[in-house]
Amino acid sequence: MTIARQLAEILLRGMCEQSYWSPLEDPPTVSPLDDPTRQGHTHSKNYSLSRRPRVYSGENLFCPQENTEEALLLLLISESMANRDAVLSRIPEHNNDRIISLQSASVVYDLLTIALGRRGQYEMLSECLERAMKFAFEEFHLWYQLALSLMAAGKSARAVKVLKECIRLKPDDPTIPLLAVKLCIGPLHWLDEGECFAKMVIDMGEKAAEFRAKGYLAIGLVYSLKATDACLNTHKISLFLRRAQSLSPTDHLAAFYLALQLAVSRQIPEALGYVRQALQLQGDDVHSLHLLALLLSAQKHYHDALNIIEMALSEYPENFNLLYTKVKLESMCRGPEEALLTCKHMLQIWKSFYNLTNPSSLLDRAIADRRQLNAMTLPDFSDPETGSVHATSIAASRVEQALSEVASSLQSSAPKQGPLHPWMTLAQIWLHAAEVYTGMSKPAEASACTQEAANLFPTSHNVLYMRGQIAELRGNMDEAKRWYEEALSINPTHVKTMQRLGLILHQLQRYSLSEKVLRDAVQVNSTAHDVWNSLGEVLQAQGNAAAATECFLTALELEASSPILPFTIIPRAL
Repeated sequence: MTIARQLAEILLRGMCEQSYWSPLEDPPTVSPLDDPTRQGHTHSKNYSLSRRPRVYSGENLFCPQENTEEALLLLLISESMANRDAVLSRIPEHNNDRIISLQSASVVYDLLTIALGRRGQYEMLSECLERAMKFAFEEFHLWYQLALSLMAAGKSARAVKVLKECIRLKPDDPTIPLLAVKLCIGPLHWLDEGECFAKMVIDMGEKAAEFRAKGYLAIGLVYSLKATDACLNTHKISLFLRRAQSLSPTDHLAAFYLALQLAVSRQIPEALGYVRQALQLQGDDVHSLHLLALLLSAQKHYHDALNIIEMALSEYPENFNLLYTKVKLESMCRGPEEALLTCKHMLQIWKSFYNLTNPSSLLDRAIADRRQLNAMTLPDFSDPETGSVHATSIAASRVEQALSEVASSLQSSAPKQGPLHPWMTLAQIWLHAAEVYTGMSKPAEASACTQEAANLFPTSHNVLYMRGQIAELRGNMDEAKRWYEEALSINPTHVKTMQRLGLILHQLQRYSLSEKVLRDAVQVNSTAHDVWNSLGEVLQAQGNAAAATECFLTALELEASSPILPFTIIPRAL
């Protein structure tokens, strides 16, 4: 076992891919790394073996073709031996043997982490480390490695459970609860648990040292995501974010998230001050640049906002969030034809970014560039209109996912390979194109684009909403009403759908039902100016002039600070 492990170490650390030769080949006489054009510098190497390697024949035999394969083979052999020979007895006389067996196993698992981590094979790594759990009683290192591998493999719920055990083993380390918060407010949306973990860091006080500011930032983000109403808890959220900033004045994230929170609660001038502060600390931060563009669009400086987006795209050409905003701004500033060119450009980027000639390469690319995937916020699976992620919109996303998978399997098209993120992005691009065509009053083209998105996610509430829009464009109000009702059955808090449905009910003179739908929409998102305006129209039709006037004034006030896309399209993650 020791010899296998040492050979794996040499292969991983001391041998590059060019100088590797397969065990079935004869060793080279000249080092492959020497430059043959430089005379007098070639060193003949003598790799001749005293014994020929023994070659076996039969089925299911594997021969490695590169150094990583051979190292991995050696490590998996070592791991099976370490597992077989493990000393688990905790009686005192076996104590020494147990420590030695744990140390040798731990070294094998560390080397496996290096070998698999380089290739992004976190799924396999987490499975290997789970097998190490029988050694891991009170062993922090193995628990922590397992937690990190589960995080990287996207098994967030299990990672949080393992991190809880790590916190028990090392209660004074602030980085562990911060990792747990990251998962709770990111992929899991477990906001109550996130709050508990953030409080752990704050309660450490001086022991948390420079991480204390991150604790305040984390709890501010948790409260920010919890605030279903843009005006709710604003003071409390800002308080924690300001505390984070005062503790860590050089951290651009504290200034950025404070700016984002102020933007969500429509304090635009103050938000601009903080986002400029964040950009002074880190001038190329993509989210700060995006927020600056949205703030400028809220002040109706659309051309300036578009310039900022184009500047940010020169640094981050593959950031789809920036491109979505660019489509909206171009429709406003340069006309829908320019916006359609950007949609076409997005499709080209998508095709080149996820090289689809080989289905497995999509998976490899997704794993290799997890950073880019994590930076995407996809409105299909979280609701950017609402200022927070509602439990209902999370539930809706899971319903959509399940229904879409069933629908896809019933269709003749093969189910999509690899992770969901790329396909969600593609659907989103088609829906943006459909929206531009709808604005141009071209229902046939909009319908074709929507069908492309529907092929990927047939039951997405955004797809159903867009079908309702197209039906409205064609003048089929009953059909539009049916599509909107279907969209709300999937996601009951989709504000745009509620607003359109309210207007159709108003046209059908069903005023009380229309008023109820629009009042529900206002409760979900109190900053949606078009909903307030529609509510005013309904109240006016019912003869309630005073209440209608209030609604129109609110709509005017909100429209004056309304960005081109909701501020919450920018992800809030630690």
